[in-house]
Amino acid sequence: MPTRRILLGVTGGVAAYKSAELTRLLVKAGHHVEVVMSEAATRFVTPATFQALSGHAVYTELWDSRPAGAMAHIDLSRRADLFLIAPATADTLFKIAHGACDDLISTLAAARACKLAVAPAMNRQMWENPPNRRNVAQLVADGVTVLGPASGVQACGEIGPGRMLEPEEIVELLDGVFADKTLAGKKVLLTAGPTFEPIDPVRGITNISSGKMGYALARACRDAGAEVVLVSGPTALAGPVGVERVDVTTAQQMHDAVMARAAASDVFVAVAAVADYRVANAAEHKLKKQGAAPTLELVENPDILAAVAALPNGPFCVGFAAESQHLIDFAEAKRQKKGVPLLVANLVQTAMGSDANEVVLLDDAGSHPLPIMTKDEVAVAIVRHLARQLTASQGQA
Repeated sequence: MPTRRILLGVTGGVAAYKSAELTRLLVKAGHHVEVVMSEAATRFVTPATFQALSGHAVYTELWDSRPAGAMAHIDLSRRADLFLIAPATADTLFKIAHGACDDLISTLAAARACKLAVAPAMNRQMWENPPNRRNVAQLVADGVTVLGPASGVQACGEIGPGRMLEPEEIVELLDGVFADKTLAGKKVLLTAGPTFEPIDPVRGITNISSGKMGYALARACRDAGAEVVLVSGPTALAGPVGVERVDVTTAQQMHDAVMARAAASDVFVAVAAVADYRVANAAEHKLKKQGAAPTLELVENPDILAAVAALPNGPFCVGFAAESQHLIDFAEAKRQKKGVPLLVANLVQTAMGSDANEVVLLDDAGSHPLPIMTKDEVAVAIVRHLARQLTASQGQA
């Protein structure tokens, strides 16, 4: 994540306690953070807390004389890349949607020269209140990014939508505030991670795929504006925020989950390291040592990418090839055999289990090598190339 200058607005909701942790995480990630608070927010958390966590003075008054010309509402947002209001109360959303300028935060929003994002936090009935929904719709129409809210147990004891997203979730979503929405309106279906083919109830055939590349691509597609479904084999990774995750174990389960959703998708990205074979004679109970080693009968698993690529009017397909040698030759042969317009090739020695990757993109125009980067950076580059191909294919249709 690039480091940025973030102006954090804290308004008067009990979720203000989360904003302290949000400040800490933003600073930990390398961002320059300045905090402004409404008068009501100071009744929940003191300015001293945010000053200690951010390392900068906290602003609470519209008439604060510290900025040049005593114009806090001008200077603070002009030196920021993002004005993030978290929590954003129903009253704050109303003020911003209607251009009110009666306190520091609302006036900063009106006079801002940077991007604006809000993380709503309120009682579920306040969130569902028709005037509030109209205000949120107006903010979206005005180009404001609305992060959340989440659904769950609220401070009042009720359960439903209105909870402020957790600080970790907000930090994860920040790149999407700045990303070009090149996949807006698209439905993207991805697979990620390994599959596990049982030998008996405790043993199985699998591989060392961590799922990191697939999860990074899911986040990058989400940030580019796509609606994303991630079909994941067994991994230790947390699901990307805002992405529908479907957990599977075996290749057959992954195949079935993908085929049930492929026809409704615009793009299919097959990142998962799917086992080529499964055990036909898997044991019902744990195998015991009895002298001779058991004989395993292997049968071929379904080819998920080929099946999706063969669908009439199916999605645009992106394949992955992990090879240990002859990368370009083997990967291009796979692309031709499966009939996919774009394939991402990488060496297992570089990719498997690592936080970085070095890939080559293969399409009808040839090969496009990318430098070694973090998997998040590689994912952004792949999505950029994919979006260009989608635009080109639509122009030819």
